[in-house]
Amino acid sequence: MSVRPAWWLAVLARIWPLTWISARMTRWPIVGRAVAWGSLPLFTGKNLNITYLPVNEEAGGSASTLLPRQVVEALIRRSSHRVLINRCTCRDAKSCRRHPVTMGCTLLGEGTKEIDPRIARHVTVEEALAHLEAALREGLIPMTGRVRIDNFIWGVKDRGKLLTICYCCRCCCTIMNSGRYLPAEAQAAIHPLAGLAITVDPDLCVRCGACVEECFMGAIRLEGGGIVHDAALCKGCGRCAAVCPQAAVRVAVADVERAVAELMGRIDSLVRYE
Repeated sequence: MSVRPAWWLAVLARIWPLTWISARMTRWPIVGRAVAWGSLPLFTGKNLNITYLPVNEEAGGSASTLLPRQVVEALIRRSSHRVLINRCTCRDAKSCRRHPVTMGCTLLGEGTKEIDPRIARHVTVEEALAHLEAALREGLIPMTGRVRIDNFIWGVKDRGKLLTICYCCRCCCTIMNSGRYLPAEAQAAIHPLAGLAITVDPDLCVRCGACVEECFMGAIRLEGGGIVHDAALCKGCGRCAAVCPQAAVRVAVADVERAVAELMGRIDSLVRYE
């Protein structure tokens, strides 16, 4: 069992802003190169491989939360053990007023047995699923994958047996606040779902710019009197569709089964959580 006393969560909340600062520092001349050199190994390759599951995806022509629920539920049911972190470090660091700070990450796999019960609840499958449902009702975006630094944060030996599921809000999520500043190699570790596409209906769009402001990667912009979406920059979080007041932005997954298979295969290749 790891040793992480209850005050560890408060310490994390205090030092967490350094993650946003360091991400921006990678763009600085000279100093940025040193920061990137020291941090990139943790945020590239097998040490970071994550995917957002858009809550506004369309499958079969109707908007729903089917896909994130389907994927996360499957992961939870397959896992050998699971914990719920008592507080979300990102929301705690920003004193979030939009969503519950107590809605922390779900961690899965054999490695979670090592996590100190003072910072996390060791839960049943049903309790983890109830946590998922509560997060979806809040409009939080599930993000899942391999996050190597979580082994240190939660005191788990790195045996490749720890899978992270975060429930992210645009206002506080570390990646969503710093993704566009990361080096290209780190940005490439954020994988959109296979076959995901975002379209804008020009007849419904009023060019209000809500989607432009919300996109954490700068993948949407106003240009020539309309909205232009850059698929190469997009990470498929679905927030653009969620905030559009005219429902002009649509997120669609062409083949849900293929998208789920690709994601699950990628996770299985990196983490043993059963």
